Amino acid sequence: MCVGLPARVVKVKDGTALVDASGAKREVSAALIDELDPGDYVMVHAGVAIAKITADDEEETDALLDDLL
Repeated sequence: MCVGLPARVVKVKDGTALVDASGAKREVSAALIDELDPGDYVMVHAGVAIAKITADDEEETDALLDDLL
């Protein structure tokens, strides 16, 4: 099973985004997403931002992951 994690974009530079996933900050590839700005939310899988999501999507995903753990 593959799991993507929601994260908030902190900074974008040269095809790389610094994201904050529940307090854990890391750099991921942003090459798959055309327009990405700080404050946007993305789904991250294997070090790649794979899709832009809404803040509501992020909250729902976090709640589901909390229930599973």
